[in-house]
Amino acid sequence: MEALVPKYSSFYNLFVISEGSISTTQSLVAIALILLALLCFCFRSRNVYLLDYVCYLPSDNLRVPHSHFMEHFALSTNFDKETNDFELKVLERSGLGVEACMPESVHEIPPDDSLKPAKEEVELVLFTIIKDLLFKHKVHPKSIDILVSNCSLFCPTPSITSMVINKFGFRSNIKSVNLSGMGCSAGLLSINLAKDLLRVHKNSLALVLSMEAVAPNGYRGKTKSKLIANVLFRMGGAAILLSNRKQDKPKAKYKLQHLVRTHMGSNDKAYQCVYQEPDEDGVVGVSITRALLNVAASALRTNITHLGPLVLPYSELLRYGWSVICRKIQASGNKEIYVPNFKKAFEHFCIHAGGKTVIDAIEESLKLQKKDVEASRMTLYRFGNTSSSSLWYELCYLEAKGKVKKGDRVWQIGFGSGFKCNSAVWKCLSHIDTNARNAWSDRIHLYPVEIPVFDY
Repeated sequence: MEALVPKYSSFYNLFVISEGSISTTQSLVAIALILLALLCFCFRSRNVYLLDYVCYLPSDNLRVPHSHFMEHFALSTNFDKETNDFELKVLERSGLGVEACMPESVHEIPPDDSLKPAKEEVELVLFTIIKDLLFKHKVHPKSIDILVSNCSLFCPTPSITSMVINKFGFRSNIKSVNLSGMGCSAGLLSINLAKDLLRVHKNSLALVLSMEAVAPNGYRGKTKSKLIANVLFRMGGAAILLSNRKQDKPKAKYKLQHLVRTHMGSNDKAYQCVYQEPDEDGVVGVSITRALLNVAASALRTNITHLGPLVLPYSELLRYGWSVICRKIQASGNKEIYVPNFKKAFEHFCIHAGGKTVIDAIEESLKLQKKDVEASRMTLYRFGNTSSSSLWYELCYLEAKGKVKKGDRVWQIGFGSGFKCNSAVWKCLSHIDTNARNAWSDRIHLYPVEIPVFDY
């Protein structure tokens, strides 16, 4: 028996050690699983997918040919020949064609700028595109978790989001936000806000609405800087459906890769280059000053200093950095700084269709070719400056032309009062059906067109 004691003791010790090892192993496994769960939680998918979007297509009876615009302008005002000639000059150089539309109330003489037609314009545009978008994807209104709308100059009570909620019967706990006073760049601001909300609220759908109400914002005074807005702005709008749900990735059109915002409002010159105020006669209008182009160029430079490192290949970043160093080393400082080739980062460009001069200036600044800004020019020509929704008409044009392929990257550049410059980068995730119905489908075969050039 004594001989057996050491044997059993050894067995007992072995058992205790093995049990301890198993216990330690289980603890380590448990800790590893907890750490893995925490990592998965911290680094869970925060992708934002663009399922689809719809742009408003006005009826042909709302078109405003140049002759119609000038006749209407002359009959609705008591301006002198100099003012009328100025308005015609701006119109001819604006880049707008004969198909850009105005709401029905603006066709009246004199135009009706009261609250009623303004609300009717908003309802016509937004209700139409929301219905089309939700019906197309069989999305029930109560499935929408987040609603963001933007309309800069028209801010009714109840808000535009409330008008939409009332019309479509959205849920009572929907997270809704109505943005106003944010200018033409508000479309990407709305996307940014929706993105932030989607990153907080998982498994959610977000509906973003972008438009500007033209009906109540015509200017009837004589200040030339305020008359420009009468020419450029036309009716339009876009509805965009976003998701952060993993099951939506296979059917999504795009994934949001980057969104960079730049605000130059601390500079007085930038702050006042697009400014709403009454003129000397008390007539309210939005002035667009000569400083706009320089301010926009400066805002773009600031914006791309933050965007560039996120999207440009190292070769372009090195060339840019070397050119900056060389310029600082040279005593004269006259060496031109290298402009990175953004076509190595993006296949497509959507520049806000704010006006012909704006598009031309950005084309030159970024060293782009005419084909790179074709979508922006054609959108301005056919639809005019539709404010925050113009970027979506441009993307719609590219899709209708069959130019966007799976894997392509799209750079949207928005400018707006404040002064703001915002950039969004989208990556195409799926094949784009060129036969799908959109705002360009009816006459995409007619574009691009040659835009007349008027020299003065």
